[in-house]
Amino acid sequence: MSEPIARGPREVRNTLCLELYHVIVRIGWIFKTETIIMPAVLDAVVDSGTLRGFLPVLNRGGQSLPPLFVAGAVGRRPIKKWSLVAAAVAKAACFALLACAWTPLRNQPALLAAVFLVLYATFSGCNGLSQLVAAALQGKLIAPGHRGRSLVVNAAVGSTLAIIAAILLLRPWLAEPDGFTKIFAVTAAFFALAAIVPAFLDEPPDASAAHAMAAGESGLSAHFSQAVAEWRHTLMADRALVRLAVVAACFSGVIMLFPHYQAFARDRLGTPLMSLLTWVVVQNLSTGCVSLVAGPTADRRGTRIVLIWLVALSSLVPLVVTGLSLAPHALAADWFWIVYLMLGLNPISLQIFTNYALELAPRPRDHARYVSIVGAALAAPFVFSPLVGWAVDAVGFRPVFLVGAAVIATGSAVATGLPEPRRR
Repeated sequence: MSEPIARGPREVRNTLCLELYHVIVRIGWIFKTETIIMPAVLDAVVDSGTLRGFLPVLNRGGQSLPPLFVAGAVGRRPIKKWSLVAAAVAKAACFALLACAWTPLRNQPALLAAVFLVLYATFSGCNGLSQLVAAALQGKLIAPGHRGRSLVVNAAVGSTLAIIAAILLLRPWLAEPDGFTKIFAVTAAFFALAAIVPAFLDEPPDASAAHAMAAGESGLSAHFSQAVAEWRHTLMADRALVRLAVVAACFSGVIMLFPHYQAFARDRLGTPLMSLLTWVVVQNLSTGCVSLVAGPTADRRGTRIVLIWLVALSSLVPLVVTGLSLAPHALAADWFWIVYLMLGLNPISLQIFTNYALELAPRPRDHARYVSIVGAALAAPFVFSPLVGWAVDAVGFRPVFLVGAAVIATGSAVATGLPEPRRR
């Protein structure tokens, strides 16, 4: 068990700022939960398993590909907080535009579906950039032994406040014919509020990054050839990162399947729209509770062991859905909240992937590149997501869920071979 590390005034201030930023983002996020609200929004326009299968593609592709090309530039930027401000403002703008477009286009489902998917893809790209910069700031400003505490605050406090907001606001809006407009507007408001917080970070300039930029290392690192060379060199130099990428690719099955859970409950079990609120609350409550265990364990025993267990437990989610499909429909509908109780592992798992990648990175300027490579590994299998949606329509939910469980379980087995970075 590692000894506690002293925290200076600057780290305390920056930790509080980053925690506040993530808490506000989490409150806004509950109004657009990827596992529940976003698939329901698309189904309210066009109910199609194939189109629903594109949501994870746009989500993970947007979150992973743009960061992959700008990771070098982020790593070399001496001051990063203003990039986080800009990305957060862009996220707010996407939902503000969606709120404005929803009612006028409501009677044109094909056009509204196209607008929704375009804005969703744009938001996902902005979100990927904001996550990349936030991770780089965390790696720069918070010591590895203190990141678990931040995870607890972000998840536990954020989830508690998000649940309160959902009960007060989401419940009545889901019952209204045009309630989605209000949901989009409040999401934009919280993301805009979060954009203010990073401005108060006490971020010292990164001397090595400033030197690299002054020496002419490209600020235009989005050049494809340079980016490919950086990825190849990084992967060849660190076998642990390659193994982590394989685990992340297997774990992507969790994200690929979750848009279909609410569709299964609605189409096969007949659950009402108001069930979305119950599931949102249960998932966020679970996330907060899981963080109380995962965060302190990661600080004391290392991130590796937490990652292994979270991936292993996540493989059980498709099996639980399959088991419920065998029960009487009324009983399965009443107990379907258990699925979202287990999906509360997902946000914590993604953060643990990020924290582990930060610990693997040998230098602070490598933080953004390591995080972006893991993000790309999470995104790569999503080229098959529309095929998953098609398979759901063609062969049914159960075979797809069973294959997904096997893939995720494989990831947990591969994860057991990961090293503990704090011993390197």
